Amino acid sequence: MKRLVLLFCLLAFAIVALFAFKSCIIQNPKPEECVVMTIKVTNITEGGVKDIVFHDAGSDFYYINRGLEQGLNLDSLKTKVLNKTVTLHLAKVLGGITSEHISQLALGDEIIYTEFR
Repeated sequence: MKRLVLLFCLLAFAIVALFAFKSCIIQNPKPEECVVMTIKVTNITEGGVKDIVFHDAGSDFYYINRGLEQGLNLDSLKTKVLNKTVTLHLAKVLGGITSEHISQLALGDEIIYTEFR
């Protein structure tokens, strides 16, 4: 009986952990599921695994996941958006928490990058 209870608890924990992990993965974000904000880009760097990281005037940063693999270029982005105010769509994750993951980057009316389909 104790083994059955233990097995049930382990299975329940595994299912909860799987759903929690899956909710942290950002897949096919939608505009209505994002937080829209504007920042002044003060620096652009490479980070993580070919991520493009945008730094604001404070200590915050936001990233395009594997942006360098998607054909974006650091030098051209620096020319286009450095020291300018851009609009970001930031994906929400578990519990509605806003991530630093950029789903869309726009400068004025020009969309520079988007994951929206």
